[in-house]
Amino acid sequence: MTAAQPATAMKTSPESSVSHAEMANAIRFLAADAVEKANSGHPGMPMGMADAATVLFSRFLKFDSAAPEWHDRDRFVLSAGHGSMLLYALLYLTGYADMSIDEIKNFRQLGSRTPGHPEFGHAAGIETTTGPLGQGLANAVGMALAERLLNARFGDKLVDHYTYAVAGDGCLMEGISHEAISLAGHLKLGRLIVLFDDNHVSIDGPTSLAVGDDQLARFKACGWHVQAVDGHDPEAVAQAIEKARKAREPSLIACRTVIGFGAPKKAGTAATHGAPLGADEVAGARAKLGWTHAPFVVPSEILAAWRRIGGRGRAEREAWQARLKAAAKDVRAEFERRMRGALADGWRKALIEHKRKVAAEAPKWATRKASGEALEVLTAAIPELLGGSADLTGSVNTMTTVTKPVTAGDFGGRYLHYGVREHAMAAAMNGIALHGGLIPYGGTFLVFADYMRPAMRLSALMGQRVIYVLTHDSIGLGEDGPTHQAVETLASLRAIPNFHVYRPADAVETAECWALALERANGPSGLVLTRQGLPAVRTRHTDDNLCAKGAYLLADAEGGARRATILATGSEVSIALETRKRLAAEGIRSAVVSMPCWELFDDQDDAYKAKVLGAGGARVAVEAAVRLGWDKYIGASGGFVGMTGFGASAPGEKLFPHFGITAEAVVAEVKKRMH
Repeated sequence: MTAAQPATAMKTSPESSVSHAEMANAIRFLAADAVEKANSGHPGMPMGMADAATVLFSRFLKFDSAAPEWHDRDRFVLSAGHGSMLLYALLYLTGYADMSIDEIKNFRQLGSRTPGHPEFGHAAGIETTTGPLGQGLANAVGMALAERLLNARFGDKLVDHYTYAVAGDGCLMEGISHEAISLAGHLKLGRLIVLFDDNHVSIDGPTSLAVGDDQLARFKACGWHVQAVDGHDPEAVAQAIEKARKAREPSLIACRTVIGFGAPKKAGTAATHGAPLGADEVAGARAKLGWTHAPFVVPSEILAAWRRIGGRGRAEREAWQARLKAAAKDVRAEFERRMRGALADGWRKALIEHKRKVAAEAPKWATRKASGEALEVLTAAIPELLGGSADLTGSVNTMTTVTKPVTAGDFGGRYLHYGVREHAMAAAMNGIALHGGLIPYGGTFLVFADYMRPAMRLSALMGQRVIYVLTHDSIGLGEDGPTHQAVETLASLRAIPNFHVYRPADAVETAECWALALERANGPSGLVLTRQGLPAVRTRHTDDNLCAKGAYLLADAEGGARRATILATGSEVSIALETRKRLAAEGIRSAVVSMPCWELFDDQDDAYKAKVLGAGGARVAVEAAVRLGWDKYIGASGGFVGMTGFGASAPGEKLFPHFGITAEAVVAEVKKRMH
C-alpha cells in the first residue's frame, strides 16, 4: 500500500464490526468540519495522522476516559499542537466527559475547551500546552523521566507507564528538539515513544525548501531506537509501536504520511496546513473516503466502538487502584501525598531553624551560596525536590549532599546533569511538574534565562510549580563582562504573567523566598541570586516570613515621619541601608523598603501598599538593572539609580562605582526630590 491510498480495512476488536478506516475517518472529518466551521485552523495534520493515532489509542495507549487523572495512565503529548483537532477529536470520541460535540463545534471560539492550540487545564486529557513547536517533545522527555524516577522510588506496581508524543517536521527543526532528544538518548528513556508525522510539508511549502536532515540518522546518533513506516498502514504502525515498547532506548517512529489525507486536490500540499479546506474540498474528501455523514455526525456504531476504546482501560485502572490500596500504609501515604502536590510535614520547622541560625550568625554569603545552604535543609526535608543545572552545578549551588546524580543506569538519584541545554532543561522541568510527584528546580545564570524563556512562559501559562535558580544576577558578577551581566532580564521576567521573580537581599530573605516558591503550587518562580558576597541585612529572627507580602519596611525612619523612601532589591538593599545612614547624619529621616517580589506586593491591599511606600516625600529606587517597571512604585518623577546600558568587564566591586550605583548617588537622588 502506498501512502496515498486509503487505509486497509481492519477491525478494531474481534467484537467490533467497525473498520479501522471508519474509526480514522471519524477523526478526519471532525477535524475538517471543525476547522471549516471556525473558518480557522489546521486540518491537514489531523487528517494525515488519523491512522497512526487510531492505532495508538485503540491498541496501545493505557488510559480510562472516565478517570483522566489516573496516575499510572500513559501520557499522550501532541507536540505538533497546531493539529489540536486531532487531540480534541480523540477526547470526544473516547468519551472524556468535558469534551462534548458542542465543544468540537465551538473550536477556536471564546470560552470553549477547544482553543486553537491545546491548553493544559482547559479539558481533561490535555497533558500539556503545546503550539510553540518542539516544546511538547521536550515536555514528553520530562514526563518519561519523571516516570522512571518515580518507578525507582515506588516500583512497577504503582508506576509503570509509557509516554507517547506526536511531533511534526517543525518540532524537529526547532533547536530545542536537539537538546531534548540528546538528553533522552543519554538517559536511555526507553518508555518514551515519539511518532514523527513525516509529511514533508511545512507552511511555506515542501520541507525541502529549508531542511534536508536525515532525521532517523540524527535520532540514532543520539542513542534512539529508530524505525520508518507507512503512516497509513495500520498494521505497520502497530508493529512499529510494539517493537518500540520493547526497546531499551527512547524510540522514534517516522510515520510517512500525506498531509490532508483524502482531500482530492489539496492532499500532500501546504494548502491543507493552516487554513480551512473549503466546502468543495471537504465534500470531495467525503466522497473519496466514503464518509457520507453530515458535518459533526459520527454514526452510532462508530462512536460506540470509540467509546469502548475509551473504557478499555477500566479493568487495568481498577487493578492498579487495588494494588495502591494493598501497598504498605506509609508507601501509599507517601505516593498519594506526592501526587496531590502536598509538601512533606516538617519542612517549615526545619527552614525556620535554619533562618534562626543564619540570622544569629549573619554570614556575608552570596545569595547563591545562601540558596545552596537553604537547599541542604529543604532537600533533606522534601524528598520530591528534584534538582539540576545546565552544566553549572558548582556555580549555582543546586546540588546537595542528599541529591545524588540521576544516570541511565540509576534513576534513584535526585539531581540531573542537564548539560549545556538550558532550553530543554526548562521544558523538561515543565514535563516533570505536569507528570506529578516531583518538584523540579534547575539552575543557570540569570542572563541565560533568555535561552529558557519560551518554556518559562509556558510554566506560567500552565500554572506549574517549576523553580528556576538564576544566579550571577548583575554587574556584580564582575569579570565575565556584559555578555553575562543581566541588565534587562529582570524586567523581562517580571513582564511574564503568573511568574514570580524573587530577588533576596541576604541569607534570611533567600530562605524565605525558597519557602514562598515551594508553597506556590499554581505557578513558577525565579530565584535571582548574586555571585558576590553580601552583608546580612536581617539579623533579628522572626518565625514570620517577611518576604511573603513581596515588600516590607526593613528599616523605618527614626525620630519622626519619613521624608524619603528608598526601595531596593537583592544586592542593592545594603546600598539603601547605607543611604539611610548617610541621610540620617544630615538630619533627613528616611525608610528602606526591601522588595524581593514585586508580584506578591502587587497582590496586597491598598492600605498595606500605602504603609510600605509612605505618603508624600521623595521616593528613590536602586537596583543594578534597568528602570523599566519601577515607575509603578516611585512614580514618573521618582528617582532611580541603576543601569542605563550594558555592563563591562572588571572586578564587580569596581563596577558599582563605575556605573554610579552607590550610596552617594542615591543620596543625591533623594535630595533632588526633597520638598
